[in-house]
Amino acid sequence: MKSTVEQLSPTRVRINVEVPFEELKPDFDKAYKALAQQIRLPGFRPGKAPAKLLEARVGRGAVLEQVVNDALPGRYQEAVVSGEIKVIGQPEIEITKIEDGEELAFTAEVDIRPEITLPDFATLSVEVDPIEISDEDVDAQLLSLRQRFGTLVGVDRAVEEGDFVSIDLSATVDGEDVPEASTTGLSHEVGSGQLIEGLDEAIVGLKAGESKEFTTKLVAGEHADKESVVTVKVDTVKKRELPEADDEFAQMASEFDTLEELNADLRERVERVKKVEQAGQIRDKVLETLLETVEVPLPEAVVKAEVDAAVHDAIHGLDHDEAKLAELLEAQGSSREEFDKDAKEAAEKSVKTQLLLDAIAEDAGTSVGQQELTERILFQAQQYGMSPDQFIQQIQQAGQLGAVFADVRRGKALAGVVEQFTVTDTSGATVDTKELFGSPDEADEAEGSDES
Repeated sequence: MKSTVEQLSPTRVRINVEVPFEELKPDFDKAYKALAQQIRLPGFRPGKAPAKLLEARVGRGAVLEQVVNDALPGRYQEAVVSGEIKVIGQPEIEITKIEDGEELAFTAEVDIRPEITLPDFATLSVEVDPIEISDEDVDAQLLSLRQRFGTLVGVDRAVEEGDFVSIDLSATVDGEDVPEASTTGLSHEVGSGQLIEGLDEAIVGLKAGESKEFTTKLVAGEHADKESVVTVKVDTVKKRELPEADDEFAQMASEFDTLEELNADLRERVERVKKVEQAGQIRDKVLETLLETVEVPLPEAVVKAEVDAAVHDAIHGLDHDEAKLAELLEAQGSSREEFDKDAKEAAEKSVKTQLLLDAIAEDAGTSVGQQELTERILFQAQQYGMSPDQFIQQIQQAGQLGAVFADVRRGKALAGVVEQFTVTDTSGATVDTKELFGSPDEADEAEGSDES
């Protein structure tokens, strides 16, 4: 087999392949064997009919078609491997010549990973917000803890923000009752905004036994997004009484003996949360700087595939009705043109990010250990509320295990870049990224020691 490669653009090539017919003998043998199992000829046992008789029965053209269809994927893959072509996406294959007994020729156009010139990461820098812990931050944590140990007591007064109420709801649209929007004995924290818009404003000021009407849009059901008149009746009103913040509370709510010790622990918790937030900001800013600094040619077909996937996801829940999508976008103050524009921009950024991080990972020789892959799978399984075995089975069936591996590798590659950046906060202090992210080398050493 002979193959050559033409560079059509920085992200696309055409592979020209020529296959002599003598190299197709195994493919012909396979085709005849399959036909012999399918076709019964008098005087021959199943699977034993001669090739010439089978060919006479179905025609030489049918045999050739079967051979070519079976041969193309393997010969294409062989050309990719021999040419060391880094393909992404599916090829567009065109048969250019079939000379029976002589030669099969075809071309395959396919997107490839572009060559990306990486900068010296040590010359790049980002600035982030400093870690600042205030007494108000600690007080908020203490308040949250006290609320967990609070008790609800009934009050004989009008509803106030922060109260807990039991309510009955009913709704009408154009004067007709909406049964699915009616309920009784519904518990609600006033001011949480967790239910329909306008409810909290209507409840405040009412006493137990009183009701009020207000107008809002329903959020679900066949009347979703339609104006409706909702009636809310307050059944009971309760407020939350909090325990005093003292040593006795510290002993009840924690392993500490004094409120001072509890507050010190809460301050450490706030600091850990702030460090996680700062690490996220550093990662985001480093990635944005890379995307702005590094030129990455984009494969059009790959970008289009991502855009098509976004459109499919958007209309999947709308019975694939384009008109419904247009109506929904209009209700949100947008349009299909804006949606398509945003989808394309998001796809371009996503593809550029993946290609860039893959190039960094390849340049750095970034590897992914079994422990790292397992940790990611466990984390994602927990996010989806699935057992690890169920999650693994699902991603294997969907062919997504490679995507999980790639995500872990890209994240690890980005962490390695972060270590090389100069990171300062807005006060001018240098941020120790090793403290926040750890060292990729240390992670590799830990992985190696676990395997040994």
